[in-house]
Amino acid sequence: MDLSAKVAVVTGAGRGLGRAYAEALAAAGAAVVVNDVDAATAARVADAISARGGRAVAAAGAVGGAEVAEHLVDTAVTRFGRLDVMITNAGVLRDRVLWKMSDEDFDTVVGVHLRGTFTCARAAVVRMREQATGGRLILVSSPAGQRGNFGQTNYAAAKAGIVAMTRTWAMELARAGITVNAVVPVAATEMTRTIPAFAPVLEEAERTGAPLPGWLRRDEGLGTVEDVAGLIVYLASDASVKVTGQAIGIGGDKLALWSHPAERAVAYAEGGWSADAIAEAWHASVGAEPETYGIPAPKAPVP
Repeated sequence: MDLSAKVAVVTGAGRGLGRAYAEALAAAGAAVVVNDVDAATAARVADAISARGGRAVAAAGAVGGAEVAEHLVDTAVTRFGRLDVMITNAGVLRDRVLWKMSDEDFDTVVGVHLRGTFTCARAAVVRMREQATGGRLILVSSPAGQRGNFGQTNYAAAKAGIVAMTRTWAMELARAGITVNAVVPVAATEMTRTIPAFAPVLEEAERTGAPLPGWLRRDEGLGTVEDVAGLIVYLASDASVKVTGQAIGIGGDKLALWSHPAERAVAYAEGGWSADAIAEAWHASVGAEPETYGIPAPKAPVP
């Protein structure tokens, strides 16, 4: 992929997945605005990209409000002349079960993930529509937003909202030639290292430098952060011009298209449904095969 004519912003690019995205885009030729809440961390990533011959500039700021979003877009335009790709990766976690989750826990996570995606996308789209040459919004979601996850009311709600915005904006921006897709990544990060079934395997691979085992990469779709970056580069490129409104999963050896919600089963009653009628029909009709929920527990191979 040749992205030498593209300018991209990556939020939360100081470490982990965001850094992998920024580095992969730069390696493909794009100029990259590296955002992180910590200025020194953003500068280190931008400097490392520049040292390898890439084009990058750091732009610090906590994603969420309109001011930071507009600053990121302005930085791209001032330094590189335009903006073609916005990747909304920045995020935080405040995991608590419902009865222990504070207002601050909820608002902080939703503010960064959901509101931050909205403000950054809005600022980017204003510029892209002015340029009238199309563009790319690549919004980062999560399996938790697709299926729910224990202790992550705030995070799951925000990530589900991001996919809903993806579908909405794909319709609104089609005439402007701006594609909008959600990426659902799974990778070895600080968060996945806290999952008991994954922790020993990830720690061993980190200690020995050995590659992650095949069952983890294939069956669980979990690999390195670099494994996810190829999808970001593809979606940023001209090759993806006809791909929009999709939620695309990637991790390890696995690439997947997530389904959109649809009616699973339907039943009809002339004149409508009373509570008693629903109770009588539920288990034999629409409720016969209820939907599952939650992220399935990893299944390591039996030794």
